Amino acid sequence: MLGADAIVKCLEEEGVKYVFGYPGVAICPFYNSILSSPVETILIRTEQNAAHAASGFARVTGEVGVCAVTSGPGATNVITGIATAFADSIPLVCITGQVDSELIGSDVFQEADITGAVESFVKYSYLVKDAAEIPRIFKEAFYIANSGRKGPVLIDVPIDIQNAVVGKFKYPEGVSLRTYKPTIKGHTVQIQKVVKELSKAKRPIICVGGGVLLSEAVEEFRSFVEKHRVPVVSTMMGISAMPTRHPLYYGMVGNNGHPYANRAMNESDLLIMVGARVADRAISQPDLITENKVLVHIDVDPAEIGKNVGPTIPLVGDARHIFEDFNKEEFTCEHEEWIGTLDEYRDSMARVRRPNPAYVDPAEFIRMLSEAMEEDAVYVADVGQNQIWSCNYHVVKNGRFLTTGGMGTMGYSIPAAMGAKLAAPDRQVVAVCGDGSFQMSMMELATMRQFHVPVKIIVLKNNFLGMVREFQHYTYKDNYSVVDLSGSPDLEKLSSAYDMKFMRLHTMEHAQETIEAFLSHDEAVLLECIIDPMDLVK
Repeated sequence: MLGADAIVKCLEEEGVKYVFGYPGVAICPFYNSILSSPVETILIRTEQNAAHAASGFARVTGEVGVCAVTSGPGATNVITGIATAFADSIPLVCITGQVDSELIGSDVFQEADITGAVESFVKYSYLVKDAAEIPRIFKEAFYIANSGRKGPVLIDVPIDIQNAVVGKFKYPEGVSLRTYKPTIKGHTVQIQKVVKELSKAKRPIICVGGGVLLSEAVEEFRSFVEKHRVPVVSTMMGISAMPTRHPLYYGMVGNNGHPYANRAMNESDLLIMVGARVADRAISQPDLITENKVLVHIDVDPAEIGKNVGPTIPLVGDARHIFEDFNKEEFTCEHEEWIGTLDEYRDSMARVRRPNPAYVDPAEFIRMLSEAMEEDAVYVADVGQNQIWSCNYHVVKNGRFLTTGGMGTMGYSIPAAMGAKLAAPDRQVVAVCGDGSFQMSMMELATMRQFHVPVKIIVLKNNFLGMVREFQHYTYKDNYSVVDLSGSPDLEKLSSAYDMKFMRLHTMEHAQETIEAFLSHDEAVLLECIIDPMDLVK
């Protein structure tokens, strides 16, 4: 067995279904060996999107996403996708080909120090120096990626190692890393402290982050919330931990969140942050969430607790295990008056938009689209104004809302939606992007066509980099610089080139029937919505 065969065998042992990637000479032995494997390969049209597609697959399945690219520019191109996964704690194993071991450091053709380059964007990285070590390295990599605070792991494999003889293949049954022992169970004393505070709180609230979704704790979390009637707000990454229309859910917090959600958090006397980083996009003024209140911070990563704000009660552990323990506790709490107050805030502080009737109103369109989507649908938002409208107006039922929050990487939605659709072929998957972010990944229409991945795509077209234009509107008094998207392709012709069904919506007049037709097709569809170039998310 060669090293390349051993890599493929490791993927089979881990139950990997898809490898998203782009070949090159330095990774060719691997791609040659995988031809005889049941593991399917998906040829992505640019390497960054290989990581994004693997991310979409991982987020829907809870499994590790896998991508594989060649050395040099192949490896450096994938860095943005790795950084995106790292910021959002998505479990990936990224395999990169490397030049011959003896040539490393001599600046040969397509050599790049990828393990050094990604150091700040991975949980761990390996440079394989002995083919016999491949089984151990891959076993460790999958374990590290999908345990504790999840994230990407990179494995750099020189071409001579891929071609070396391994000998007898034995895949390890378990992993024991002396320096990596993530805390899973929450400390009993800390759990009791939280219960005590909650039992006497008059204005409690939980701010839920992406960690609850990553730990697959949604069922335990909702049971706890409903049993004790604790109000909930969410960060951007925590959207879909609660159904949008749930009576105890009060929306997304942060600069671009709902005013009533921010007010609820600020006026609480007990704030429980769970699976959230307390980063600037959700908490712009950390002092406000510690003023006159008890702050509980629950996270699987002890490095996050206290990093941006000091909690009253720190609680380290996996969200699913912690809420399982919470649900075993018997206690009572009374805060119906607080819920009534929050209901009033939600009714009286809702945003009032004044859309231009000559265009599609993106907020109302997204709401209507959400209502028409299937119960378990997956909605993938890109980055820009479309992301903020999606966060605030998409109606989650019992499906998933995916986006990139930590890195804010444009071009994420289409490849991530492809990964999500391959992960759940029977679920409806819709990608929503602006005309700027669409052009960062429109080459993946070829991948969708080649591999028959029927993702539905919506492009909110305003001929601007809308979010930057809006920032320039407020900050530079309409002095716009490098945001005009003139020269963009005709999307109808582009769709035809990829043999993809195309639809266009100019105003809200025919929105309902257009949405119904868009969702009724089994194949991939691209719907272009013409929106006001001067529309604002606020």
